[in-house]
Amino acid sequence: MPEGHSVHRIARQFDRNIVGKSVRASSPQGRFAEGAAVIDGRRATAVRAVGKQMFLEFDDDLWLRVHLGMYGAWDFAGEIETDPTIASANGRMGQTNQRGTVSDDEPILDSAGENSLTSIGAPRRTRVRVRMSEQTTGLPGDDREWPPPIVGQVRLRLLTDVTCADLRGPTACELQNSDEVAATIAKLGPDPLVDDVAEGEKRFIEVVGRKPTAIGLLLMDQSVVSGIGNVYRAELLFRARQNPHTPGRDVREEVVRDLWRDWVRLLSIGVETGQMMTMDDLTPEQWRAAMAHRDDRHWVYHRAGLPCRVCGTAIVVEEAAGRKLYWCPKCQA
Repeated sequence: MPEGHSVHRIARQFDRNIVGKSVRASSPQGRFAEGAAVIDGRRATAVRAVGKQMFLEFDDDLWLRVHLGMYGAWDFAGEIETDPTIASANGRMGQTNQRGTVSDDEPILDSAGENSLTSIGAPRRTRVRVRMSEQTTGLPGDDREWPPPIVGQVRLRLLTDVTCADLRGPTACELQNSDEVAATIAKLGPDPLVDDVAEGEKRFIEVVGRKPTAIGLLLMDQSVVSGIGNVYRAELLFRARQNPHTPGRDVREEVVRDLWRDWVRLLSIGVETGQMMTMDDLTPEQWRAAMAHRDDRHWVYHRAGLPCRVCGTAIVVEEAAGRKLYWCPKCQA
Protein backbone atom coordinates (compact mmCIF):
# COMPACT_ATOMS: atom_id res chain seq x y z
CA MET A 1 0.00 0.00 0.00
CA PRO A 2 1.30 3.50 -0.81
CA GLU A 3 2.10 5.26 2.45
CA GLY A 4 2.09 8.96 3.31
CA HIS A 5 5.36 9.88 1.60
CA SER A 6 4.09 8.65 -1.78
CA VAL A 7 0.89 10.68 -1.59
CA HIS A 8 2.78 13.87 -0.75
CA ARG A 9 5.08 13.25 -3.71
CA ILE A 10 2.07 12.73 -5.96
CA ALA A 11 0.53 15.99 -4.76
CA ARG A 12 3.75 17.89 -5.48
CA GLN A 13 3.86 16.43 -8.96
CA PHE A 14 0.26 17.50 -9.57
CA ASP A 15 1.07 20.96 -8.25
CA ARG A 16 3.80 21.46 -10.83
CA ASN A 17 2.16 19.78 -13.81
CA ILE A 18 -1.62 19.92 -13.46
CA VAL A 19 -2.58 22.80 -11.15
CA GLY A 20 -3.27 26.01 -13.04
CA LYS A 21 -4.19 24.16 -16.24
CA SER A 22 -7.42 23.05 -17.81
CA VAL A 23 -7.75 19.30 -18.09
CA ARG A 24 -9.55 16.84 -20.24
CA ALA A 25 -10.99 14.10 -18.08
CA SER A 26 -12.30 10.66 -18.98
CA SER A 27 -12.92 7.31 -17.36
CA PRO A 28 -11.74 4.66 -19.83
CA GLN A 29 -12.78 1.93 -17.41
CA GLY A 30 -16.22 3.52 -17.08
CA ARG A 31 -16.48 3.33 -13.28
CA PHE A 32 -16.00 7.10 -12.87
CA ALA A 33 -17.67 8.27 -16.08
CA GLU A 34 -20.10 10.71 -14.44
CA GLY A 35 -17.42 12.27 -12.25
CA ALA A 36 -15.01 12.59 -15.16
CA ALA A 37 -17.70 14.35 -17.20
CA VAL A 38 -18.08 16.93 -14.42
CA ILE A 39 -14.32 17.53 -14.27
CA ASP A 40 -13.78 17.62 -18.04
CA GLY A 41 -12.75 21.07 -19.26
CA ARG A 42 -12.28 22.52 -15.79
CA ARG A 43 -9.12 24.16 -14.48
CA ALA A 44 -7.27 22.55 -11.59
CA THR A 45 -6.69 25.23 -8.97
CA ALA A 46 -5.05 23.54 -5.96
CA VAL A 47 -3.94 20.20 -4.55
CA ARG A 48 -3.60 18.90 -0.99
CA ALA A 49 -2.24 15.69 0.49
CA VAL A 50 -3.24 14.59 3.97
CA GLY A 51 -1.97 11.22 5.11
CA LYS A 52 -2.86 8.68 2.45
CA GLN A 53 -5.43 10.86 0.70
CA MET A 54 -5.08 13.50 -2.02
CA PHE A 55 -7.53 16.29 -2.79
CA LEU A 56 -7.37 18.02 -6.19
CA GLU A 57 -9.42 21.21 -6.45
CA PHE A 58 -11.12 22.47 -9.60
CA ASP A 59 -13.11 25.58 -10.42
CA ASP A 60 -16.45 26.20 -8.66
CA ASP A 61 -15.69 24.49 -5.34
CA LEU A 62 -15.23 21.05 -6.86
CA TRP A 63 -12.70 18.64 -5.37
CA LEU A 64 -11.51 15.21 -6.45
CA ARG A 65 -10.71 12.96 -3.48
CA VAL A 66 -8.45 9.99 -4.16
CA HIS A 67 -7.39 7.29 -1.72
CA LEU A 68 -5.04 4.84 -3.43
CA GLY A 69 -5.64 2.04 -0.94
CA MET A 70 -3.76 -1.24 -1.35
CA TYR A 71 -3.27 -1.27 -5.12
CA GLY A 72 -3.86 2.22 -6.45
CA ALA A 73 -1.34 4.27 -8.40
CA TRP A 74 -1.06 7.35 -10.57
CA ASP A 75 0.83 6.64 -13.80
CA PHE A 76 2.35 9.73 -15.43
CA ALA A 77 3.35 10.15 -19.05
CA GLY A 78 4.41 12.99 -21.29
CA GLU A 79 6.45 15.96 -20.17
CA ILE A 80 6.76 16.23 -16.42
CA GLU A 81 8.49 19.05 -14.60
CA THR A 82 9.92 17.72 -11.36
CA ASP A 83 9.65 19.43 -7.99
CA PRO A 84 13.10 20.84 -7.14
CA THR A 85 12.46 20.31 -3.43
CA ILE A 86 12.47 16.54 -3.98
CA ALA A 87 14.68 16.28 -7.03
CA SER A 88 18.42 15.81 -6.81
CA ALA A 89 21.02 18.01 -8.38
CA ASN A 90 20.86 15.91 -11.54
CA GLY A 91 17.14 16.61 -11.80
CA ARG A 92 15.70 13.16 -11.30
CA MET A 93 12.93 12.82 -8.74
CA GLY A 94 13.63 10.49 -5.87
CA GLN A 95 17.41 10.65 -5.71
CA THR A 96 18.10 13.51 -3.35
CA ASN A 97 20.95 12.68 -1.02
CA GLN A 98 20.20 11.76 2.59
CA ARG A 99 22.46 13.98 4.65
CA GLY A 100 24.66 14.43 1.57
CA THR A 101 26.08 10.91 1.64
CA VAL A 102 25.61 10.06 -2.04
CA SER A 103 26.14 12.04 -5.21
CA ASP A 104 25.51 10.14 -8.41
CA ASP A 105 24.45 10.86 -11.96
CA GLU A 106 22.47 7.67 -12.46
CA PRO A 107 19.13 6.81 -10.83
CA ILE A 108 19.03 4.01 -8.27
CA LEU A 109 15.96 1.92 -9.05
CA ASP A 110 14.89 -1.21 -7.25
CA SER A 111 13.47 -4.25 -9.02
CA ALA A 112 9.91 -3.01 -8.52
CA GLY A 113 10.71 0.45 -9.88
CA GLU A 114 9.69 2.03 -6.55
CA ASN A 115 11.98 4.97 -7.21
CA SER A 116 10.42 5.59 -10.62
CA LEU A 117 9.00 8.97 -11.47
CA THR A 118 6.63 7.40 -13.94
CA SER A 119 4.38 5.65 -11.45
CA ILE A 120 3.75 6.61 -7.84
CA GLY A 121 1.76 4.18 -5.77
CA ALA A 122 1.68 0.47 -6.39
CA PRO A 123 4.66 -0.27 -8.70
CA ARG A 124 3.93 0.14 -12.41
CA ARG A 125 6.15 0.35 -15.47
CA THR A 126 5.43 3.15 -17.93
CA ARG A 127 7.43 5.51 -20.11
CA VAL A 128 7.84 9.20 -19.51
CA ARG A 129 9.69 12.21 -20.83
CA VAL A 130 10.84 14.35 -17.93
CA ARG A 131 11.40 18.07 -18.35
CA MET A 132 13.82 19.70 -15.87
CA SER A 133 13.87 23.45 -16.59
CA GLU A 134 15.89 23.61 -19.84
CA GLN A 135 17.03 19.99 -19.74
CA THR A 136 15.03 17.14 -21.25
CA THR A 137 15.76 13.48 -20.73
CA GLY A 138 14.06 11.30 -23.31
CA LEU A 139 13.33 7.61 -23.11
CA PRO A 140 13.11 5.55 -26.31
CA GLY A 141 9.90 6.29 -28.14
CA ASP A 142 9.63 10.06 -27.66
CA ASP A 143 7.74 10.24 -30.96
CA ARG A 144 5.10 7.82 -29.71
CA GLU A 145 1.37 8.43 -29.94
CA TRP A 146 -0.14 11.28 -27.96
CA PRO A 147 -2.20 10.93 -25.89
CA PRO A 148 -0.56 7.66 -24.88
CA PRO A 149 -2.62 4.54 -25.50
CA ILE A 150 -4.80 3.35 -22.64
CA VAL A 151 -3.47 0.19 -21.06
CA GLY A 152 -5.42 -1.82 -18.53
CA GLN A 153 -8.12 -0.56 -16.19
CA VAL A 154 -7.80 3.22 -15.96
CA ARG A 155 -10.35 4.66 -13.54
CA LEU A 156 -9.58 8.28 -14.42
CA ARG A 157 -7.40 9.95 -17.03
CA LEU A 158 -6.46 13.61 -16.70
CA LEU A 159 -4.82 15.28 -19.69
CA THR A 160 -3.21 18.65 -20.25
CA ASP A 161 -1.57 19.54 -23.55
CA VAL A 162 1.66 17.77 -22.56
CA THR A 163 1.03 15.70 -19.43
CA CYS A 164 -1.07 12.61 -18.81
CA ALA A 165 -2.03 11.24 -15.39
CA ASP A 166 -3.79 7.87 -15.25
CA LEU A 167 -5.38 6.61 -12.04
CA ARG A 168 -5.64 2.87 -11.55
CA GLY A 169 -7.01 0.71 -8.76
CA PRO A 170 -7.90 3.29 -6.09
CA THR A 171 -9.94 2.49 -3.02
CA ALA A 172 -11.74 5.84 -3.32
CA CYS A 173 -12.24 8.22 -6.23
CA GLU A 174 -15.05 10.70 -5.70
CA LEU A 175 -16.08 14.32 -6.05
CA GLN A 176 -16.60 16.50 -2.98
CA ASN A 177 -17.27 20.15 -2.17
CA SER A 178 -15.11 22.11 0.26
CA ASP A 179 -17.33 21.31 3.25
CA GLU A 180 -17.12 17.60 2.51
CA VAL A 181 -13.35 17.84 2.11
CA ALA A 182 -13.08 19.60 5.47
CA ALA A 183 -15.23 16.92 7.09
CA THR A 184 -13.05 14.16 5.61
CA ILE A 185 -9.84 15.79 6.80
CA ALA A 186 -11.30 16.43 10.26
CA LYS A 187 -11.59 12.67 10.74
CA LEU A 188 -7.88 12.18 10.11
CA GLY A 189 -5.09 12.25 12.64
CA PRO A 190 -2.25 14.77 12.41
CA ASP A 191 0.05 14.76 9.39
CA PRO A 192 3.53 16.26 10.05
CA LEU A 193 3.61 17.83 6.59
CA VAL A 194 0.19 19.46 6.97
CA ASP A 195 -0.41 20.24 10.62
CA ASP A 196 1.67 22.26 13.04
CA VAL A 197 4.27 19.74 14.19
CA ALA A 198 4.08 20.71 17.87
CA GLU A 199 0.28 20.64 17.86
CA GLY A 200 0.33 17.33 16.03
CA GLU A 201 2.65 15.88 18.63
CA LYS A 202 0.34 17.02 21.41
CA ARG A 203 -2.73 15.49 19.71
CA PHE A 204 -0.93 12.24 19.07
CA ILE A 205 0.30 11.89 22.66
CA GLU A 206 -3.15 12.69 24.07
CA VAL A 207 -4.98 10.20 21.86
CA VAL A 208 -2.52 7.35 22.33
CA GLY A 209 -2.39 8.00 26.07
CA ARG A 210 -6.05 7.21 26.57
CA LYS A 211 -6.39 4.21 24.25
CA PRO A 212 -6.45 0.57 25.45
CA THR A 213 -5.69 -0.53 21.88
CA ALA A 214 -2.24 -1.96 21.14
CA ILE A 215 0.23 0.65 19.93
CA GLY A 216 0.92 -1.51 16.87
CA LEU A 217 -2.69 -1.03 15.81
CA LEU A 218 -2.90 2.62 16.79
CA LEU A 219 -0.06 3.57 14.46
CA MET A 220 -2.09 2.17 11.55
CA ASP A 221 -5.26 3.99 12.61
CA GLN A 222 -5.54 7.02 10.33
CA SER A 223 -7.73 8.81 12.86
CA VAL A 224 -4.82 8.67 15.34
CA VAL A 225 -1.97 9.64 13.00
CA SER A 226 -2.03 10.13 9.23
CA GLY A 227 0.13 8.40 6.67
CA ILE A 228 1.67 5.47 8.52
CA GLY A 229 1.27 2.11 6.82
CA ASN A 230 2.59 -1.38 7.38
CA VAL A 231 6.23 -0.65 6.59
CA TYR A 232 6.57 2.50 8.63
CA ARG A 233 4.59 0.94 11.51
CA ALA A 234 7.01 -1.95 11.86
CA GLU A 235 10.09 0.21 11.47
CA LEU A 236 8.98 2.96 13.85
CA LEU A 237 8.22 0.43 16.58
CA PHE A 238 11.57 -1.32 16.15
CA ARG A 239 13.50 1.95 16.14
CA ALA A 240 11.75 2.81 19.42
CA ARG A 241 12.37 -0.73 20.75
CA GLN A 242 8.67 -0.79 21.57
CA ASN A 243 6.60 -3.95 21.94
CA PRO A 244 3.76 -3.63 19.39
CA HIS A 245 1.25 -5.31 21.71
CA THR A 246 1.51 -2.78 24.54
CA PRO A 247 -1.74 -0.83 25.01
CA GLY A 248 -1.32 2.79 23.94
CA ARG A 249 -2.18 4.10 27.41
CA ASP A 250 0.64 1.96 28.89
CA VAL A 251 3.35 3.19 26.54
CA ARG A 252 5.57 5.72 28.28
CA GLU A 253 4.85 9.28 27.19
CA GLU A 254 8.44 9.86 26.19
CA VAL A 255 8.27 6.85 23.88
CA VAL A 256 5.05 8.12 22.28
CA ARG A 257 6.72 11.50 21.80
CA ASP A 258 9.76 9.84 20.24
CA LEU A 259 7.52 7.83 17.90
CA TRP A 260 5.93 11.05 16.62
CA ARG A 261 9.27 12.80 16.18
CA ASP A 262 10.73 9.80 14.39
CA TRP A 263 7.70 9.77 12.08
CA VAL A 264 8.31 13.44 11.31
CA ARG A 265 11.87 12.58 10.32
CA LEU A 266 11.14 9.40 8.34
CA LEU A 267 8.27 11.01 6.44
CA SER A 268 10.54 13.84 5.38
CA ILE A 269 13.17 11.37 4.17
CA GLY A 270 10.49 9.39 2.32
CA VAL A 271 9.24 12.45 0.48
CA GLU A 272 12.80 13.52 -0.29
CA THR A 273 14.05 10.19 -1.61
CA GLY A 274 10.90 8.43 -2.75
CA GLN A 275 11.86 5.42 -0.64
CA MET A 276 10.80 4.18 2.77
CA MET A 277 14.37 4.36 4.05
CA THR A 278 14.42 3.57 7.77
CA MET A 279 18.04 2.63 8.49
CA ASP A 280 20.57 5.14 9.81
CA ASP A 281 24.31 5.74 9.68
CA LEU A 282 24.90 3.92 6.40
CA THR A 283 28.08 4.22 4.39
CA PRO A 284 27.68 5.49 0.80
CA GLU A 285 27.98 1.90 -0.43
CA GLN A 286 25.35 0.68 2.03
CA TRP A 287 23.11 3.59 1.05
CA ARG A 288 23.28 2.66 -2.64
CA ALA A 289 22.53 -0.97 -1.80
CA ALA A 290 19.58 0.04 0.34
CA MET A 291 18.14 2.30 -2.35
CA ALA A 292 18.47 -0.48 -4.92
CA HIS A 293 17.17 -3.38 -2.81
CA ARG A 294 14.30 -3.25 -0.35
CA ASP A 295 15.83 -6.07 1.69
CA ASP A 296 18.70 -3.75 2.61
CA ARG A 297 16.46 -0.82 3.51
CA HIS A 298 14.62 -1.90 6.66
CA TRP A 299 15.34 -3.18 10.16
CA VAL A 300 12.51 -5.72 10.49
CA TYR A 301 9.93 -5.29 7.75
CA HIS A 302 9.67 -8.31 5.45
CA ARG A 303 12.43 -10.09 7.40
CA ALA A 304 10.39 -12.90 9.02
CA GLY A 305 12.70 -15.70 10.15
CA LEU A 306 15.85 -13.72 9.43
CA PRO A 307 18.18 -12.66 12.26
CA CYS A 308 17.58 -9.27 13.83
CA ARG A 309 20.19 -6.83 12.59
CA VAL A 310 20.87 -5.83 16.22
CA CYS A 311 20.57 -8.92 18.42
CA GLY A 312 20.41 -11.86 16.02
CA THR A 313 17.02 -13.15 17.22
CA ALA A 314 14.73 -14.38 14.46
CA ILE A 315 12.25 -11.72 13.36
CA VAL A 316 8.66 -12.88 13.79
CA VAL A 317 5.61 -12.03 11.71
CA GLU A 318 2.05 -12.03 13.02
CA GLU A 319 -1.37 -11.17 11.71
CA ALA A 320 -2.64 -7.93 13.26
CA ALA A 321 -6.01 -6.65 12.08
CA GLY A 322 -5.52 -8.39 8.76
CA ARG A 323 -2.04 -7.00 8.14
CA LYS A 324 1.39 -8.52 8.70
CA LEU A 325 3.26 -7.21 11.71
CA TYR A 326 7.03 -7.74 11.81
CA TRP A 327 8.98 -7.32 15.04
CA CYS A 328 11.90 -8.59 17.10
CA PRO A 329 10.76 -10.42 20.24
CA LYS A 330 14.01 -9.62 22.04
CA CYS A 331 14.76 -5.99 21.12
CA GLN A 332 11.07 -5.13 21.45
CA ALA A 333 10.26 -7.33 24.43
